[in-house]
Amino acid sequence: MLSSTWRRRSTRAVVAVGAAAALVLTGCSDKSTSSGSDSSGTNGAGGLSIQPLLQVDQQGKEVPKADAATAADPAGDGKATCAPGTAIAMAGALTGPDAALGINIVNGVKLALDKHNKANPGCKIELKQFDTEGDPQKATQVIPQIVNDRSIIGLVGPAFSGETKATGKILSDAGLVSVTSSATNATLTQNGWTTFFRGLANDDVQGPSVAKYLVNSAGYKKVCVIQDNTDYGTGLAKSITEGLGAAADPACAASIKKGDKDFSATVTKVAAANPDAIFYSGYYSEAAPLAQQLKSGGVKAVFVSADGTNDPQFVSQAGSAAKGAKLSCPCGPAPEKFAKDYEALNGQAPGVYSVEAYDLTTILAKGIDGGKVTRPDLLDYVRTYDGAGLARQYKWNPNGELSNALIWVYEVK
Repeated sequence: MLSSTWRRRSTRAVVAVGAAAALVLTGCSDKSTSSGSDSSGTNGAGGLSIQPLLQVDQQGKEVPKADAATAADPAGDGKATCAPGTAIAMAGALTGPDAALGINIVNGVKLALDKHNKANPGCKIELKQFDTEGDPQKATQVIPQIVNDRSIIGLVGPAFSGETKATGKILSDAGLVSVTSSATNATLTQNGWTTFFRGLANDDVQGPSVAKYLVNSAGYKKVCVIQDNTDYGTGLAKSITEGLGAAADPACAASIKKGDKDFSATVTKVAAANPDAIFYSGYYSEAAPLAQQLKSGGVKAVFVSADGTNDPQFVSQAGSAAKGAKLSCPCGPAPEKFAKDYEALNGQAPGVYSVEAYDLTTILAKGIDGGKVTRPDLLDYVRTYDGAGLARQYKWNPNGELSNALIWVYEVK
């Protein structure tokens, strides 16, 4: 997921992180939440939380989840050595209205490096955080800072599709491996970049998978597709609409702008159509008021959305209107031990993309432990990697897409 083309304002208290603030894994966000095990969500209004239902393939059929017991351990054998100052970076939105998504990611990176560094006194990998605010224009100023810092040999990010689209060539030209835990726009791997690897399914996988689940398993016969105007929102909406086929009612399809808060016209259109479900393709900052206004407008249809909405902030901001919402995501739920360790380190429960960020950081750390301490060597290591993580098996095709990508369906309850 994740793209943005808008200017962002901070709407809640989050940790403000400077664009080039280097950390060696100390401190954590001031956002405090709580969660049960194996969940991407946190307790919200009335005790509601986002809970995993099932994992589906591209036919919308349920498949078993990954076995966490076989996942790679960032601690390794504890014998790794590397030069002081060896670093990886994280780039994404750490401030602004969708900062929760970036914070989920950077906290997953922190956990993997914390485990690695405690176990390997001879190789302390540093983390350098860069706040793009999810803004493509700002990212074009931030990513060159990463490229020009020769201590950085790998990047987790960029987080949003729009900023990735704007900076992928810069990273590719620099030969810096870029592993994203969240940017899902399908076209990103069609640009000829040689250093970009996506750690989860893209929107062209998510769309058909979720659409077939909604029609064949959930039994929805009429769905209104509403999209925002971001790269993420428009791309996913197109994929979902195509996958729904005749179930997608064009008479109630609607578009909104990022930053909108008044959805009265859309609510009127949807109410008149009386659909079984609404699929919203966008982010939680608009999904929450949209869900509230649909409910207050008398719409009884199930609210369905994807990874841009699959965040505890959706539940917090939508309140009781979030109850019963189904939220898809190419991201996997947090296993119990991971969730416990994550919260102990970061002071908050894991969220969307936390597990993927942890897995991808673990892969970079394993490469460094194996002596891949230059940009070309670490890039080659990732390119040929094949191993299990907490979320899934990680093995990439030559274009940087996963060889096998699956989708999770969650529910607010």
